[in-house]
This record gives sequence, structure tokens and C-alpha cells, in this order.
Amino acid sequence: MTTTMEYHNPVLLHPTVDGLNIKPDGIYVDVTFGGGGHSKEILRRLGPNGKLFAFDQDEDALANALPDERFTLINENFRFIKRFLRFHGVKSVDGILADLGVSSHQFDVPERGFSTRFDAELDMRMSQKNDLSAYRVVNEYEEQDLRRVFFDYGELKNAPLLARTIVEAREHYPIKTTDELKDVLAKFLPERIRNKVLAQIYQAIRIEVNQEMDVLKEFIEQSLEILNPGGRFSVISYHSLEDRLVKRFIKNGMFEGEPERDFFGNFSVPYKTIGKLIVPDDAEIKINNRARSAKLRIAEKI
Repeated sequence: MTTTMEYHNPVLLHPTVDGLNIKPDGIYVDVTFGGGGHSKEILRRLGPNGKLFAFDQDEDALANALPDERFTLINENFRFIKRFLRFHGVKSVDGILADLGVSSHQFDVPERGFSTRFDAELDMRMSQKNDLSAYRVVNEYEEQDLRRVFFDYGELKNAPLLARTIVEAREHYPIKTTDELKDVLAKFLPERIRNKVLAQIYQAIRIEVNQEMDVLKEFIEQSLEILNPGGRFSVISYHSLEDRLVKRFIKNGMFEGEPERDFFGNFSVPYKTIGKLIVPDDAEIKINNRARSAKLRIAEKI
């Protein structure tokens, strides 16, 4: 476990928690605990009989557990939300908050390998219990699988070339660090777009390592099952892949296709959208750079 526990300001703190429309004696879940910023605000609004459960698969987050008898921190991936809430005797809740993506703490600890700013071993695991690491993706994946990762998760048009270049390079020696990966892919990183392309490459590998899209789908489906009618779902996403899934499911209860219509041409949807898409203002982005790509969507279960 790292000793530095610096966690930055939570993104869109008040709009996200406002979106939950907290009842003082309700049961709420913060599935991305991190530094505990959103959780503290939820607890501040709960009465003595309210309950808050939080999830974080990152062992580092355990150091931030809040000393409050209304609070329970579960050191697990939120894809298991239903299972672990049941373990704690909870079958339904009044609100669920998710702040997706990588925490600023994970970006700021060089040895985790998430950041394009530092040289580090290729890791990118959000939980150290995870067997699959960035090293394994880069050095062991077949060329067509690497191509899929870069195309699907990085939305990189030159995915085939990136994959081929990595496969050719690792025939001579394993690619062990983030700097070695940058050197291998140097010809695809011209100065004017270097940071943008690197961010897409890192995002693609990170999503694959942590199965982020599968996790998100499982979580969204289970959230619908455990939310009480009138319960709120408040979700911050950071890239178009996440936001698309959240938006589509809120709109029609499916990730693909369209729901079936009844005899009158109406279809039943599980959620009603609350308000418009919320994004951070310039002041928040100035204080917290991580907020720059954040999008908040709020929905209420019908």
C-alpha cells in the first residue's frame, strides 16, 4: 500500500449529491469511494437512521474510511454491488452515486502506471488483486486482440498499425515500462498531438485491464434492480464510451437496440431523466483538472 493518500476535490460534488434527493432516513450507495468526498457530503445530509454503503476495489482507499456508524466501506469492485449489499442485509436502496474513471490519487502515484507523466512499470490495475495488468496486455495479447483494444476503447483509427508495431517490438525484448511503450510507439506520437494520442492509448489499455465496460454494464443493470421506485441514480462519466452506455440505459433501459413498443406505439422505460446534462464550470476545472471531461447524468427510477 502506498503511503501518500492525497485525494483531490470530488468532481461536481454538490450537483451529484443534490441529484440523489436525499431522504434523511434513506439508504444510499457511493460505488466509487476514493477519497470519500462525495460520501462525506451524503453523510452530512443523512439523519441518524440513514445508511451509506461505499465501494472501492483499491486497497489505498481503505485508509480514508470514515469514522461514522452509519457508514460501511466495502473493499470490492462495484460490479458486485448486489451481492455485497445482500451480504449486509440490504436488498433495495434509495440512491446510487458513481464517479467513474480513475481517481486523481491513482493518476498521481507514479508506480501505478496510470499517468502519461511518469515512467513506471506497465500496471494500470485499479485493484492489486487483479491478475491482468497492462504488462500482460502489451506483451501477451495476440495482434488482433491488441487491435480490438485500441480501436474499441481508444477509438484510435490507426489501431492496426499500433498493434503491429508493439508485436514486432516485443519479439526482441519485453516492453516493461510506460517509457518503453512510448519509445516503441514514438512514430505515432508527433509533438502537436502527442498528449492526446497517448491519453487514448493509455485509456484503451486501462479499460481492458480493468474490464471497465463490462463492469459498468453489470453495475448499471444491477442498480436498476436494487433501486426503490423514486430512487435516484447519479453518474459522472469521463469519456464518450462510458457516457454513451449511461445515456442509452437511462433513455430506454437497454445498451443496444430499441425497447419493444406496445399496441399504442408506446414503450415503457425504467427511468425518467432529471434535469439536463451537467458539466463543470470553468472555476471547477481550474481547481481540479480531472473535471474537464466530466459529464453528470441524473435519473429517477419510475
